[in-house]
Amino acid sequence: MNNPIIDELEKEYLGKDLPKLNAGDTVKVFVKIVEGNKERIQAFEGTIIKMRGSGLNKTITVRKVFQGVGVERVFLINSPRIDKINVIRRGDVKRAKLYYLRERSGKATRIKEKIEKR
Repeated sequence: MNNPIIDELEKEYLGKDLPKLNAGDTVKVFVKIVEGNKERIQAFEGTIIKMRGSGLNKTITVRKVFQGVGVERVFLINSPRIDKINVIRRGDVKRAKLYYLRERSGKATRIKEKIEKR
């Protein structure tokens, strides 16, 4: 139960149009990176293994394997540094947290794709 005053203030920052995200989805997150006085956008593509929080404090943990090493990044969904999020594949999983993917490698990390009705 949040305070209604805090909820009213947070609405101002929730204005982004974000896609529906779930654990198991393969996403590409475009992040604004500042280097010196230049700003560029860098993409991070991976599988969502965890979602937590709600409202302004909602975060996702995205995991990918790069050069044989597992890399995980936590993104604050409503951060101004997030440019956009594209959903590449919808995953069909039965768990909310996919920590078991950390111990697996190769074909064992495959996630079944969710078939959506039109």
